[in-house]
Amino acid sequence: MATSPDPAPQATDLISGGHLVAKALKAEGVDVIYTLCGGHIIDIYDGCVEEGIKVIDVRHEQVAAHAADGHARITGTAGCAVVTAGPGTTDAVTGVANAFRAESPMLLIGGQGALSQHKMGSLQDLPHVDMMAPITKFAATVPGTERAADLVSMAFRECYNGAPGPSFLEIPRDVLDAKVPVEKARIPKAGGYRASTRQGGDPEAIEKLADLLVNAEKPCILLGSQLWTTRGTDAAIDMVRTLNVPAYMNGAGRGTLPPGDPHHFQLSRRYAFNNADVIVIVGTPFDFRMGYGRRLSPDATVVQIDLDYRTVGKNRDIDLGIVGDAGLVLSAVAQAASGRVDNGARGRKSWLEELRAEETKAYDKRLPLLNSTANPIHPYRLVNEINRFLTEDSIYIGDGGDIVTFSGQVVQPKSPGHWMDPGPLGTLGVGVPFVMAAKQARPDKEVVALFGDGAFSLTGWDFETLVRFDLPFVGIVGNNSSMNQIRYGQAAKYGKDRDRVGNTLGDVRYSEFAKMLGGYGEEVRDPADIRPALERARESGKPSLINVWIDPDVYAPGTMNQTMYK
Repeated sequence: MATSPDPAPQATDLISGGHLVAKALKAEGVDVIYTLCGGHIIDIYDGCVEEGIKVIDVRHEQVAAHAADGHARITGTAGCAVVTAGPGTTDAVTGVANAFRAESPMLLIGGQGALSQHKMGSLQDLPHVDMMAPITKFAATVPGTERAADLVSMAFRECYNGAPGPSFLEIPRDVLDAKVPVEKARIPKAGGYRASTRQGGDPEAIEKLADLLVNAEKPCILLGSQLWTTRGTDAAIDMVRTLNVPAYMNGAGRGTLPPGDPHHFQLSRRYAFNNADVIVIVGTPFDFRMGYGRRLSPDATVVQIDLDYRTVGKNRDIDLGIVGDAGLVLSAVAQAASGRVDNGARGRKSWLEELRAEETKAYDKRLPLLNSTANPIHPYRLVNEINRFLTEDSIYIGDGGDIVTFSGQVVQPKSPGHWMDPGPLGTLGVGVPFVMAAKQARPDKEVVALFGDGAFSLTGWDFETLVRFDLPFVGIVGNNSSMNQIRYGQAAKYGKDRDRVGNTLGDVRYSEFAKMLGGYGEEVRDPADIRPALERARESGKPSLINVWIDPDVYAPGTMNQTMYK
């Protein structure tokens, strides 16, 4: 008797590790990855094509990581960089470290040798996870193809644990390339694996802060980067206006209040910190930028609001600490104070007038330098021209040492979220990748970037990437042929006869570099020519570099006051 043939095997849908990664990125809302290609990671590219995720390929992995960081700052959602194993991953370490200190959420995916070759000395094999663990909130290896999407979602989730920060995943090549049945792979559903991380703070502490502010005669508030991280701008504006509290801004908090707002202060911060009776510090650690907390009056009542419990009260005692989302906390404080018969706002009119007088005095003292006609060009004149050039839609990016220290005293973004700088790690070279991320994420915005010549040199070759992807911006190089912030320290410590050791650069015409790569460039030696050159760069519609020759023998006050040299 003849036997019937075995039934035909049923076809099973298979999916590769790279395509699982791309599906997880898509579920997370990622619409672009920044990358430099390598054999370990190409299946992720194929998955991104399938999922409609844009692939921007750069010339150095540090740029990819900085761009992912910049994407997070602009959009409020985590950025993603994908690099190959070994030197590809180590090249990205600086970008991850910068995001870590700046509390910026991003995922770096690094390749790795095949699991089948583990500990055998495969190409570009390094202990990436061990290296990344100290500078990330989460670092892990994907152990099997079916877990690829699951680990990606886990890494993104950890980016938002407390204060935001970067995560790292390494994916072995055979794990990435292998295919598994779709039903065996865990693919988290978009929006189905994330809890809200917004915390409103302790209600009793909120009431206490409201009482402090209502009864304060001379309060002030410093709005730091976490205010923008939490998108708490509207709450902060409402609170300072309702209670009539003068506000200072630093980091990404700049632009919370527009220039000219009666509660916007900048030049009188030291005076306020010396004379205030209540000082509220929002989303800013007591690190070197704050003199480790010693710049606040010892007689003031000091309140600190932060996303991270570990930051509150670090380096100096405080009178009240609140762990929570800056926007929610400030909104709750305004609400708690709203029911008072007298919230103290009217009584603080003289305090604001006192601070405004200090602002005017400091501005008038600096005014001759802001309008200086000196040649070589005074740095204050350059940054003043840039400040006047900015519009409400201009995102300003600072990348450098001494020249960006000058700009921090003068340049005032006109809107929230329109200021980008490296953050507390002080990393040079963020400028070009931040431009890339900002223009890619917000093509409707103008991007204006100021570089020191030393800073631009670190990642400047990716100017070509901006040309290739048609990402126009107005770039300015403040060129003094020196790493002048370091030069000042050497002169102060060792004397002027040794101020030119290891810090002097060539007289490079960066305008020609821009033109060589397909962008727009001009040289400027006369201060009267700065604004016309900026206008022509804006009108060119290209990535641009205006090379402005500035005086190498002038230093920013912030450079001369650095604690490093004390």
